[in-house]
Amino acid sequence: MAKSSDVTRAVSRHTLSYMLCSVSEMFRHYGDFAAMDLLIIHGILNANVTNVMSDVNLNERFSGIDAVEPDAIKRGVSRAALSRFLNVPLETIRRRVTGLKRLEILTETSSGLIVAEGNAYGFGNNHELQMTNMLLVRKLLRDLRAAGVTGPDDLLQPRGKSVAQKARLPRPAGRNGPKRSHPR
Repeated sequence: MAKSSDVTRAVSRHTLSYMLCSVSEMFRHYGDFAAMDLLIIHGILNANVTNVMSDVNLNERFSGIDAVEPDAIKRGVSRAALSRFLNVPLETIRRRVTGLKRLEILTETSSGLIVAEGNAYGFGNNHELQMTNMLLVRKLLRDLRAAGVTGPDDLLQPRGKSVAQKARLPRPAGRNGPKRSHPR
């Protein structure tokens, strides 16, 4: 593909493909779990390691496939924050979390919910999914390179238009229907 100053559509196609393949693998591996439970578990897993990802030393220390983040350093997340992040009703989060705690997948600390390090299902320490993810990331990077993206500077927006100006995203629907993105 010829290099263009705006590769937005190509990046969108390839990253969407990566996300769908990742989710498909997650569903395939954990077929006994409802999709909503998997979304909640992985949303919590993500929140649990934001402090690790933003700390160079911790990120390096826990980067190996056998280096599992201990529960003591995980950042907990509240049900309300998870509800907002996933755009899932708080009552759904509460109900599902109760069931996942009964299965001993989730535990609660003073900082919030965490995915228990020693859970019997391997959430957060699934080597097969981690290796599959490595294959999918390599494919994504190859595809992006073929689309003309070799680094973050290739993703700069053309001058004069911000991301917000280029794409007006609708606000999530609330109890009173969809919110308008412009005044009446």
